[in-house]
Amino acid sequence: MVFITGSNGLLGQKLTDLYLRHPEIPFVATGKGPNRHPVKTGYFYEDADITDHGRMRSLLEKYKPKAVINTAAMTNVDACESDKTGCDAMNVDAVENLARLSSELGFKLIHLSTDFIFDGTHPMYTEEEEPRPLSNYGRSKWEGEKRVMQYARDWAILRTVLVYGVVQDMSRSNIVLWAYQTLKNGTAAKVVNDQYRTPTLAEDLAMGCFLVQQKQASGIYNIAGPDYFGIHELMERVGQYFDFQLDQISLVSSETLNQPAKRPPITGLDISKAQKELGYAPHNFSDGLALVAKQAGWE
Repeated sequence: MVFITGSNGLLGQKLTDLYLRHPEIPFVATGKGPNRHPVKTGYFYEDADITDHGRMRSLLEKYKPKAVINTAAMTNVDACESDKTGCDAMNVDAVENLARLSSELGFKLIHLSTDFIFDGTHPMYTEEEEPRPLSNYGRSKWEGEKRVMQYARDWAILRTVLVYGVVQDMSRSNIVLWAYQTLKNGTAAKVVNDQYRTPTLAEDLAMGCFLVQQKQASGIYNIAGPDYFGIHELMERVGQYFDFQLDQISLVSSETLNQPAKRPPITGLDISKAQKELGYAPHNFSDGLALVAKQAGWE
């Protein structure tokens, strides 16, 4: 039995898709509110808030999973900066609760983290590098990682970068969807020219989680896309793919946007460990974009 938190989010729904293709693996999906996934049968769904520690204990005692994949998090970087209490409740305290329950109830905890735990001074961070977060979001995710390592019986931490993709019922947008709509509508937009990442297709991240669960791998793994480029280049690639004009796009430095939370300028994650140990084989950005376009009906 596999137990998924945050199943109404982009990654959570892709995990539901993936496990539905493996009917030999029973799973339970949990999320806040009604189930957003279009398929309602073939698995269990539970309405659950990860910050409700009693509810999480009750569900985990009920289903007795062998693995918990924790995708639930507060990921709005600027909101985390202004709401430290809410951020810590989801990204630190709830994670510690799951980690402690891992030891008590005997399940493996697979926890999702982020490149924002780093200060962004160079590309392609490895799993061994020392986190130095610049924002409250990054700090909370690093604190969550430490709680997993300290309290969980058996654990894996999957760090990722700039996840993109599409599902039928989206709770929030992402960089590729925003780029497509902005360019299609000819909307004027400012795009930073000093932030570099390795964008990650949501299906690839789900597969990374699946591989860790199936192989019972432990430790830290970078699960990201294989292509490293700037946010402005991502915008250009989307424009070129759909033959959109880029005239309305203005390139600016991050400082001019006056965002509440500081972003690490240069990250990207080195995925060679996951490729070697897990057989992780992500889509390149062009193929990922083609898949999203097909799923979204843009072609």
